[in-house]
Amino acid sequence: MNSILNQNIFFVKEHLGIFKAANNFDIYNPNSQQIIMNCREEKLGFFTKVFRFSDYKRMTPFHIEVKTTDNKPVLSVKRGFSLFLSTVDVYDEKENLVGRFKQRFFSIGGKFDVYDANESILCTLIGKWTSWDFKFVKDHVEFAHVSKKWSGLGKELFTSADNYMLSIDKDVPENHPIRILILAAVLCIDMVIKE
Repeated sequence: MNSILNQNIFFVKEHLGIFKAANNFDIYNPNSQQIIMNCREEKLGFFTKVFRFSDYKRMTPFHIEVKTTDNKPVLSVKRGFSLFLSTVDVYDEKENLVGRFKQRFFSIGGKFDVYDANESILCTLIGKWTSWDFKFVKDHVEFAHVSKKWSGLGKELFTSADNYMLSIDKDVPENHPIRILILAAVLCIDMVIKE
């Protein structure tokens, strides 16, 4: 696992775009305000691009690769075509399956069960329908939190760009695979729920 994931705070900024098919993000260290990772969706097929400009956008497949600024792989997030509920797979830098998010049926605000590679449930990612807050929770203990950061009314109304702040609890061990899933959750939330 890349040591960059041992940070506890990340700012995820989506690239601005009025008409865009691909979803691209930059991840910053909020303390230094430097870009530390890039998230790119480079492997879009022709039909996926076409459907991204239609009412079927939320159903289209995606494959987002996260790399350091010196182009070293960190993780990737993939989903196939989704009709109702999404299952999103998360891979490490060597393309080994780390876990997956499975969307729950009829969840107000958004809810995913988070599984490891052996299909054992690790925790739940719970969103509030009244806000843009999502929490990683297990046994009523929160160990990570994702919140939306507004970039200004004009940008929010006329573009599809969103910004997120990710905070990981200091008790989450360094180099633990759950950190890969926590960072991947920000992309999952944006692609599956908020698009």
